[in-house]
Amino acid sequence: MTPLETIAGDWMRQHPEYHTLLADPEGAVAQNYTPERGETNPFLHLSMHLSISEQISIDQPPGIRGIAEHLAKKLDSEHEAQHRIMECLGQVMWGAQREGVPLSPEKYLEALKKLQ
Repeated sequence: MTPLETIAGDWMRQHPEYHTLLADPEGAVAQNYTPERGETNPFLHLSMHLSISEQISIDQPPGIRGIAEHLAKKLDSEHEAQHRIMECLGQVMWGAQREGVPLSPEKYLEALKKLQ
């Protein structure tokens, strides 16, 4: 497996609630995941884990690695730390989309710093 596939597999293992769904790829892709139905899109969720893992590995935006490490120690869980970071990323992405502007690394880091 490629390094990215290994990281993806690690996150998939940490989400047993998606195992049945991922075992049926055709059925999983055919579903619509909407907040109105109270469902999290497992593909979006796992993709965000991958994105955040990559951001941390290259420390981009600068400072995210230290924030993530501090948060993981504070929460005693890298997984929970990533979920908190994911909330920040989702909010900043939603705001940028709503305002029709590029994602702001500064706003993202500002939100992340509030987690400490």
